[in-house]
Amino acid sequence: MGATISLCMIVKDEEKVLARCLSSIKGGVDEIIIVDTGSTDSTKRIAREFTDKVYDFEWIDDFSAARNYSFSLATMDYQMWLDADDVVEPEELSKMLALKESLGPEIELVTMRYHTSYDSQGKPVLTSTRERWLKRSKGYTWNDPIHEYIYMSGNILHSEIAISHRRPARPADRKDRNIAIYEKQLAQGKELSPRSQYYYARELFDHKRYEESIEYFNIFLDGGKGWFEDNIAACFTLSRCFNELGKKEKTLQVLTRSFEFDTPRAEICCQLGYYFKEKEKYAQAIYWFELALTLVKKSLGFVLNDYWDYIPNIELCLCYNSIGNTQKAYEHHKKSAIAKPGDPSVAFNEDYFKRVMGEAYEG
Repeated sequence: MGATISLCMIVKDEEKVLARCLSSIKGGVDEIIIVDTGSTDSTKRIAREFTDKVYDFEWIDDFSAARNYSFSLATMDYQMWLDADDVVEPEELSKMLALKESLGPEIELVTMRYHTSYDSQGKPVLTSTRERWLKRSKGYTWNDPIHEYIYMSGNILHSEIAISHRRPARPADRKDRNIAIYEKQLAQGKELSPRSQYYYARELFDHKRYEESIEYFNIFLDGGKGWFEDNIAACFTLSRCFNELGKKEKTLQVLTRSFEFDTPRAEICCQLGYYFKEKEKYAQAIYWFELALTLVKKSLGFVLNDYWDYIPNIELCLCYNSIGNTQKAYEHHKKSAIAKPGDPSVAFNEDYFKRVMGEAYEG
């Protein structure tokens, strides 16, 4: 009983992080396959310290092509992928080993949590769910040249195991890499898939090209072929585009559009709370921030963790204080302190309540 795992990675110029990644996972897999797409540093030498299965692949501006090649070299029951700047923490490796031992052959795909951004205290603030172990006999393939993915189908096990993405500062040439590939495709007359439309719009947002970002988010949403989680995320980022352009009245329309796709998400509720707070309509703002706290996380897309506890509590603290309800404000301050102890805004509020509450302050 138990499963065997082929770790299949694609790398380029990852000498600073590759050993850290492979050291963290080497005890949890049965085979390591490294496909190099054109390194000019010591990446391949480092890879060979962990495996003799190091291969070259000519880079063709297509991550899926490279990943599919790495998968084609696997020989074990399941294929697993990691990026070079990923880390499997020891406690997560223990969970992985336990699952590896108990996994039955009926399971065809295993998802794991993916922490990709952290606050100053190391708490994950951005988490997604990704396909991570894929049964080789099913012939799963990667799709899209950038932000590549595997269509999740078959008998799926959603695990709570987490992979940590610990990316160092990104080199300047990589900041523009993705958007350059998208724009090369467009210049060649190639049509972007719905998923690529969504991610191109996100790249445009990250490059502060807000009008163009709005255009592509609307193309994506109006096409009606996007994954519902991406549809909701598109509405969220669209609202941020309008805020950046000072078109705040349009944020209300796009945020409520997200309700077409599923029940409310906490980040959407909080954006609605901000909208009304800025207008000093505190009763409406309180409604949306409080609603965010009643929701249950269920998303398989990106989860912005602070919007589910810290942000609504600290904003409710401010809103209740603004209408003179010091006791309710203080209650939410205490909850925000539990969610993010040591945060500068929490510390500021702590000093404030010590002053205004006097003997009623509980500490």
